[in-house]
Amino acid sequence: MTGKPLKTGLLSFGMSGKIFHAPFIADNPLFEFVAVVERSKKEADKHYPGIISYNSVQELLDNPDIELVIINTPNDTHFEFSKKALESGKHILVEKPFVPTSQEARELFDLGKSLNKKVMVYHNRRWNSDFLSVKNVIESERIGKLIELHIRFDRYKPEIGPKTFKEAPIPGSGIAYDLGSHMIDQAIHLFGAPQKTLKIGTKNRVNTQIEDYVNFVLSYGEGLQVFITISNLVVDKGPAYVLRGSEGTFKKLRSDVQEDQLIEGVKPNDPSFGVEPEGSQGILTYINNFEEKVVSRIASPTVSIIGLFEEVYHTIRFDKLFPVTEEQVITQLEILEQPYWNQE
Repeated sequence: MTGKPLKTGLLSFGMSGKIFHAPFIADNPLFEFVAVVERSKKEADKHYPGIISYNSVQELLDNPDIELVIINTPNDTHFEFSKKALESGKHILVEKPFVPTSQEARELFDLGKSLNKKVMVYHNRRWNSDFLSVKNVIESERIGKLIELHIRFDRYKPEIGPKTFKEAPIPGSGIAYDLGSHMIDQAIHLFGAPQKTLKIGTKNRVNTQIEDYVNFVLSYGEGLQVFITISNLVVDKGPAYVLRGSEGTFKKLRSDVQEDQLIEGVKPNDPSFGVEPEGSQGILTYINNFEEKVVSRIASPTVSIIGLFEEVYHTIRFDKLFPVTEEQVITQLEILEQPYWNQE
């Protein structure tokens, strides 16, 4: 079931705009890519002829034809621009992290309800092949009672990056909010809200102002523990996911290809989009009914972030519940905003 295309505006045409948003709305019959904000360089028209390029956010918000605004500006501006967009009569899709605090999140969700506008958070990594392979193994119940899940996001970035909203000690900055928000969202999506949490962070790069190593421990009932680790100083990367149960183990590399393909210019409607390369299957080791250890390779599903945008469309046009729920977002932010245990 489909209705008329959603007229959509994008608040920034930097990397996230070019890579993670524009390709999914420009050639999508569910959307009409109307406008973008470009304060300095005017590049969008080269890729999307005829698009309106505004000089300011307010100009875009003043366009009465735009129904949906994608807020992909620096993290510390999300609250201000989200509030303005809602008050301008727009539905909003906000890049992660949604806002720096759970209180700000509650205010925006309440405002959206009062204005009958949808407030949605962009957690595209729910639509990653590596994560979905883990989810499939969990749902298959092939490894018995779940004991622990390790989720890692490792990079080697010893230099201090130029983006202030990622490297300066301001609200919503740092790898905890930048990458940890994804990993915490995945854990909440799989298991719900944890009973107890712990947050540890250290600074290791020369002249860093923010933590470049962060570890979260999410403790669930019945013994399940989730360990989330993000680091900017990992030279030799290991598995992104290690799932252990009473009867087996599943290991999976960070192998989703969508981001790399988008950077290379592969379009979401290309048949190869989202298909993991041969040899990147996850390794499932378990005990079978004959009490024998079995090792098998598990291929990941072919997925696409298009699925997220389809959810956005159906949420707005047909009042469907968006899969990243208000409760999940607030739980995630409550975990992110807690103080570091080792720095109290």
